[in-house]
Amino acid sequence: MKYNIFNYAAGFLALALITTSCVNDEDLIQLDPNNDSVDKFWTTDVDAVEGLNAAYSSLLNDGSYMRSTPLLLDTKSDDSRSNSPWPAMYNVGRFNSNVSNAEIYGWAFETYYQGINRANQVLAGVPKIDFADAALKNRVLGQAYFLRGLYLFHAVNMFKNVPIPTELAVYYPQKTQEEGWAQVISDFKAAAELLPVTYEGVNGIDTKDSNGNTIKGRATKGAALGYLGKAYLFTKDFPNARTTFKQVIDLGVYSLTANYRDNFTDSNENNSESLFEVQFSRAAGGVENSWGGIPASNWGKTSARAITYAPRAFGWTDVQPTWALFNEFHDEKTKTGGDDPRLDATIFYNKPGGMKLYGVDFATKYAANAGDLNDLFCAKYQNSDGGFADEYDWRSGINERLMRYADILLMYAECLNETGDTPGAYTYIQMVRDRVNLPNLATTKPNMSQTQMREQIGHERFLEFALEGHRFDDIRRWGWLQDEAKLAWLKSRDVEFNSYVPGREFFPIPQLEKDNNPGGIQQNDSY
Repeated sequence: MKYNIFNYAAGFLALALITTSCVNDEDLIQLDPNNDSVDKFWTTDVDAVEGLNAAYSSLLNDGSYMRSTPLLLDTKSDDSRSNSPWPAMYNVGRFNSNVSNAEIYGWAFETYYQGINRANQVLAGVPKIDFADAALKNRVLGQAYFLRGLYLFHAVNMFKNVPIPTELAVYYPQKTQEEGWAQVISDFKAAAELLPVTYEGVNGIDTKDSNGNTIKGRATKGAALGYLGKAYLFTKDFPNARTTFKQVIDLGVYSLTANYRDNFTDSNENNSESLFEVQFSRAAGGVENSWGGIPASNWGKTSARAITYAPRAFGWTDVQPTWALFNEFHDEKTKTGGDDPRLDATIFYNKPGGMKLYGVDFATKYAANAGDLNDLFCAKYQNSDGGFADEYDWRSGINERLMRYADILLMYAECLNETGDTPGAYTYIQMVRDRVNLPNLATTKPNMSQTQMREQIGHERFLEFALEGHRFDDIRRWGWLQDEAKLAWLKSRDVEFNSYVPGREFFPIPQLEKDNNPGGIQQNDSY
């Protein structure tokens, strides 16, 4: 991984070669007025918070959660499909990303390392600053460790063997995935030690903006522990994952929202279920989209997920739910005999009795087109309650929920099952089922074996987190792609799996990274 830290210095060296006879040495030893901030910047606590804010801002770029990362996480799974006319997007779900064209996946790779670089600058610069408030210093460093861990989590999880920057340098060698996971775990451990459980009652320049308003979205101890547990789980360290998830539960600050859909609209953001979410807003910043690179003052803080996933005629419809997802929602009725309420919160469809989207009736809107009338569209993260006519302004303000308490509960249940306490898993699964009024699993499916419980957890996670970027991670870490029977089952549910070949569960390393890194970067298998 290469950064243009010393570009201005190279320019002065070139100038010296051309004009040696015309200038004195001391004339060349001077700061570039456009690049002197590095030497002057890390001196105050205000600098520390501003540097930290820059590390957060990478979460808002197109490469990360504005658009690309949700696409990369969702479209390879059996809960979604894509018929996008854009080849780079169409091919993600078909395991056919082009090495010579790094659109979407390359933008994500670049943005993760931009965020890592900014976090590294905080971790290098802040220890040198004399803070009057030691707690503020700890919070800043804790958040920087968390953000570096989060960006690196995605890089290791999606690209496998990648550079692992932990200090400021020009080049970074490629490391193994095992080394990458070790660093992710180390970063989240450090963050958990330094971060507060909550920012309620915490006063500091990191908790209030210039107008005195509370700043939301800062990483907490619970977020760090949640991702630490997830990193353990993804590396099959079930005992440590179990302990860590229990720590999150025992913090006593999280609970499931009464209304499942509140996790995907802008009306109940940063709620009791949220461990960490990316803060989008129509009211903040300018009106231009944050495509990437150096931030501009006219950039907005809005998301393009809504228009990308939107139903036909309300946006681009680049991502749609699968019929396998729709059908699985009908496997079980609620205690009162109704459909699982998560269905209508997840999918727009021609529902008997009617369904509204963007203030109009589904059947009326699509009456003239049988294909659309009988199709499925994404409902999560859509501004579809009637306040907006469509998504064509590209300006969704709905926060992206990266980790919810429901995920902690189901991951903890999985760890209980994997460490021999299958009966104990029922309790935490039922907490998630109770919210949507599903029957008691201990009654409907008592005394499950460990293998049966694994399958049940797969079903529970499939419905609870559909279109939230979790399903393919689950498929990959459970080894389903290497299981002939499971792979055949996935192909029967989603034809996109027909083009899967071993190794394509990871994205390719962008060619630009290979070209620019003299240490040598090996491409992932099958590319």
